Amino acid sequence: MRILLAVDGSVSSDRATQLVASFPLPAESVVRVVSVQQPFTDVLAMSWAAVGTSNGHGLETEEQMDARHHREAIERAEITLRRTDLKVEGFLLRGRPGSSIVDEATAFAADLVVLGSRGHGAIATMVLGSTASEVVDHAPCPVLVARSNSLGSVAFADDGSSTARTAETVFTRWPIFEGRHIDVLTVAENAVPVAAGFTPGLYDQVLASYARSVDDARKEVAYESATAAQRLHAAGLDAVPVVLEGEAAAELVRFAAERGTGTIVMGTRGHTGLTRLFLGSVARNVLLHAPCSVLIAREVNPG
Repeated sequence: MRILLAVDGSVSSDRATQLVASFPLPAESVVRVVSVQQPFTDVLAMSWAAVGTSNGHGLETEEQMDARHHREAIERAEITLRRTDLKVEGFLLRGRPGSSIVDEATAFAADLVVLGSRGHGAIATMVLGSTASEVVDHAPCPVLVARSNSLGSVAFADDGSSTARTAETVFTRWPIFEGRHIDVLTVAENAVPVAAGFTPGLYDQVLASYARSVDDARKEVAYESATAAQRLHAAGLDAVPVVLEGEAAAELVRFAAERGTGTIVMGTRGHTGLTRLFLGSVARNVLLHAPCSVLIAREVNPG
């Protein structure tokens, strides 16, 4: 397995490193640790200035201090990950954090990108909503945004779409989920239509029709949850189906918070209608508000 771990020296990226260190990985796996030094002029539109810190050969410039900070973050991660059955290699990159990580994941042929959910300051390289969102949107492989140092129990959000099937493959292809409990979640949305604009009597007919649609949606998502759980169970995983009702992102976040879920696994898009789950906004809302780590598998078009 080939994992690209992006670090920046923050507490959040340290948790991401510890999470990767906890993975049971097959022999000959490789973890490439990268940190991205953003050009100072890109942020402040000014050149690097010398500051009053000695590096043994005179004053360090801010650029040199920043490069040292990133190198130390890489070295710290390499020490945490060091073990006999794992190849670890570190690289200091320079450029825009999001695009640099995506480009490196492509060049490295990564199976998974792991990064923290927050950065270390004004020039943070791991700010959720900017860098993490950009990496999730454009990476050539699944992306794990880490909020803890262990995968814990896993919730797999499934709506029967092709992206959900892409996300499902991570359980059968990767050994990191071995021995984990997996809740297979499906969500039937059940918001009642507002009465405004309907003539008397027509709203009752709309409600009756809607009730039938909701019932059909419940049956559909229950079937999807059960069949996905059966597939995972057949692959040797401890998977159970769970059906939720309500707004998709809110229900996924609520479930994770109430059950103490360690990681949510989901795709990024799906179909529409009562069983809609994976619109870009749903995945992004879960990524922003989930109390746990989130693994996003985006379906990548070849070429």
